[in-house]
Amino acid sequence: MYDLTTRDIKYLAGVGPQRASLMNKELNIFSLQDLLYYFPYKYVDRSKVYQIREIDGNMPYIQLKGRILSFETIGEGRQRRLIAHFSDGTGVVDLVWFQGIKFIVGKYKVQQEYIVFGKPTVFNGRINLAHPDVDPVSELVISSMGMQPYYNTTEKMKRGFLNSRAIEKMMATVMQQLQEPLVETLSPGIVSAYHLMSLTEALRNIHFPQSPELLRKAQYRLKFEELFYVQLNILRYSKDRQRKYRGYVFENVGAVFHTFYEKNLPFELTGAQKRVLKEIRQDVGCGKQMNRLLQGDVGSGKTLVALMSMLLALDNGYQACMMAPTEILANQHFETIKEMLYGMNLRVELLTGRVKGKKREEILSALLTGDIHILIGTHAVIEDSVRFSSLGLVVIDEQHRFGVAQRARLWTKNERPPHILVMTATPIPRTLAMTLYGDLDVSVIDELPPGRKPISTIHQFDNRRESLYKFIGKQIEEGRQIYIVYPLIEESEKIDLKNLEEGFMHIREEFPQYQVCKVHGKMKAAEKDTQMQLFVSGQAQIMVATTVIEVGVNVPNASVMVIENAERFGLSQLHQLRGRVGRGADQSYCVLVTGYKLAEDTRKRLEIMVRTNDGFEIAEADLKLRGPGDLEGTQQSGMAFDLKIADLARDGQLLQYVREIATSIVDSDPNANLPENEVLWKQLKALRKTNVNWASIS
Repeated sequence: MYDLTTRDIKYLAGVGPQRASLMNKELNIFSLQDLLYYFPYKYVDRSKVYQIREIDGNMPYIQLKGRILSFETIGEGRQRRLIAHFSDGTGVVDLVWFQGIKFIVGKYKVQQEYIVFGKPTVFNGRINLAHPDVDPVSELVISSMGMQPYYNTTEKMKRGFLNSRAIEKMMATVMQQLQEPLVETLSPGIVSAYHLMSLTEALRNIHFPQSPELLRKAQYRLKFEELFYVQLNILRYSKDRQRKYRGYVFENVGAVFHTFYEKNLPFELTGAQKRVLKEIRQDVGCGKQMNRLLQGDVGSGKTLVALMSMLLALDNGYQACMMAPTEILANQHFETIKEMLYGMNLRVELLTGRVKGKKREEILSALLTGDIHILIGTHAVIEDSVRFSSLGLVVIDEQHRFGVAQRARLWTKNERPPHILVMTATPIPRTLAMTLYGDLDVSVIDELPPGRKPISTIHQFDNRRESLYKFIGKQIEEGRQIYIVYPLIEESEKIDLKNLEEGFMHIREEFPQYQVCKVHGKMKAAEKDTQMQLFVSGQAQIMVATTVIEVGVNVPNASVMVIENAERFGLSQLHQLRGRVGRGADQSYCVLVTGYKLAEDTRKRLEIMVRTNDGFEIAEADLKLRGPGDLEGTQQSGMAFDLKIADLARDGQLLQYVREIATSIVDSDPNANLPENEVLWKQLKALRKTNVNWASIS
């Protein structure tokens, strides 16, 4: 069997130390295995050789066989270009180079036979191929191959003559050296049961496919394996933790919970809220540590469910803690929960980085004695100095803004880890949730509380400001408040966008009779709070802001969200911003303002926003349009692994399929000692040693 992992890329023929260093830095390729797992991004059919007389300017790519008749250089300085007149006997085309002229003239000879490949264009009535691939016929390997692979490279690599063709030639050299099969990375049982191509054949056909059908089979095998090991790791990790950590048992639904339910509940729970509470009660009563993700759109009542879960902890003699990503959001939760618990003999405290000195010492002391029942805070609550008497439940809001390591630090607050409830108002597509939060049980609140009206979303071009301002004026006269959000704080010379400073002045001029406040991320915390308070209290009718208001501002009286340059925002962010309104009983509106010139995918984004308020539909659409790496929040929670070939947007069914296979293996072999699975556990161990941060996939 052939082992690639230890073979350094620099010893491959045609590479050497200089090129190897470039590949180390630019592509993270160190070994032959790294190289083989650097997959093409597209393929071009090279099986057909055209005659020059067959060419027209609409063909995407062509391949010709013929001779260079002569060279000529035209123009001076930057306009200088080299033209080679190329003929196959049926006509003549011009091969054109704007760079590397000296190199080209030295490399290619007149009257020698070449295969030429490139994209034809028509210039001055003649067919041109700019910077084509040119190969001597004797050296050509690709004509018999059929489909040519194309590899992504960087500008630095191109300057070092390491383009896609150079990588292709390296791949061909490795393939020629593969006389023996590679060490198989899946068990024989899996390869056989699921009709998978062998690893060696899959890697041959992913780089040099002999046919579209073989390429499809190779892609399937490699995607299957990639997603399978991500899921096997998550499920094994989850199973191990369940064995290792027992959870506190909340047996009682006692006086605290019942008093709140009978006297303080602000409105009748929706069916979805009741269902989720039942799931949480089952978790905290079964003796296992709860690890649950609570998804729900903005305004769906997640905070109420979280509070009622915390009251269960209190009824069983434990403390509860809620962690939020920003001071604004922590303050918001603190005020909301204090208000909901009015008249109940419970102590709720707020701990953020701004709580210092005597007040901080007092809170830390009261946590240790158990006098504080519920602590709400930011990252400050995970500091080592913060110790609890008996922490039973932790609620983490907007999980995607915290790393997994931060979540795990809360477990060390006790000998036995507390129950964990993770909340997010950023709806996560199912495929992404299974990967980013694969070890969490998922609950969804998919109903809005009674009395809430769906937000009406309108797309408006920026030349219709007069009617927009009339609409805003009318809403304010009716006693409502308005958000106006801009994508930038200061003017950018590169992008012609209306910035917040200009917008603030303009809005004040348009509405001199009203108070306008301004909030952005570069303001000092105290100044930001003052401006925010003007709006919350109703003194200011209009708030001009950047996306700092995306999370944590709850003003039921605000009924209009105007988003300037809406084309600059992603779908998830637009949906989050829209969720700042629609929190009262009045009809609310979201106005997406753009210019006329819009890219096709931008139009699709705006159409989706206008059509639906369903956060899950929006999240699925966002995943398809932008891919997982770009989704709001996923980079903080880190796609800890880099999927080399699978695509969560397109391979959702395969992900579900391999998860079921991985589940059956973990269930049937919990101690990882069955001989038929030895290959799987060995490969999983090897993957955990790579630079992939597998521990944070949870």
